[in-house]
Amino acid sequence: MWLVEARTVFSRARVRALLVVLVAVPVFLAFAVYLAGGPHNGQGPTFLDRASHNGVFTALAGLVVTMPFFIPLSIAVMAGDAVAGEASMGTLRYLLIRPAGRARLLAAKGAVLALFCMVAALVVVMAGLLAGVVLFPHGPVVTLSGTTIPFLDGVGRSLLASLVVGASMFGLGAMGLFVSTLTDVPIAAMAVTIGLVIVSGILDGVSQVAFLHPWLFTNYWTSFTDLVRDPMHWGLVWKDLLLQLGYVAVFGAAAWARMVTRDVQA
Repeated sequence: MWLVEARTVFSRARVRALLVVLVAVPVFLAFAVYLAGGPHNGQGPTFLDRASHNGVFTALAGLVVTMPFFIPLSIAVMAGDAVAGEASMGTLRYLLIRPAGRARLLAAKGAVLALFCMVAALVVVMAGLLAGVVLFPHGPVVTLSGTTIPFLDGVGRSLLASLVVGASMFGLGAMGLFVSTLTDVPIAAMAVTIGLVIVSGILDGVSQVAFLHPWLFTNYWTSFTDLVRDPMHWGLVWKDLLLQLGYVAVFGAAAWARMVTRDVQA
């Protein structure tokens, strides 16, 4: 079932449009830096000041730029539409007639949503690497620790960073999937999901609620930058992945409970 769901999802025009936007961001960023002759006085996102010296950092800068808004927005669109979109079009009832059952349908949609999370981050890195290699020098990479690693090692760490970023979106995807089971209006589910990102981001920047920070799903989103150190620091990355796993468990269970008891009228 999940293969059919994956083909259906990735063949949709809006999904392809989302991926095109994600590809365009690091490419545009690379061209902007190239035409400007490089950033000045260290201004701009993390890694951008290094992009003109080594193309690998264009991919990492692309992740930094897309993490706060573009990638979460694409995940919110996908998650919000997962169940609510089927309900709004009247196809959810026919899907539930199949002998596969509601739990399996929800699991298939969750699996495809997780796949999209990984693909969304991967296309950003791949586009950034391609633009960076074409426009800027590429060779040994100077890590954030000041040591030098081979170019292919830097590429590998960039790809690993994309996997970490993709997994960092699992919690948001689970919350969006749960919200999508609560309504027949996909736009409302998308809006609520992206609203959760905004609220979590705001709380993450307020020192008065610092006790909440370790539990906010956005708190460790930038932990992938520790992969560009020598040696790689995994402490915050593991905290991020465990936190996302907790969100998936809680909101996945809530989505299942809602799905199996939902009264589908159309």
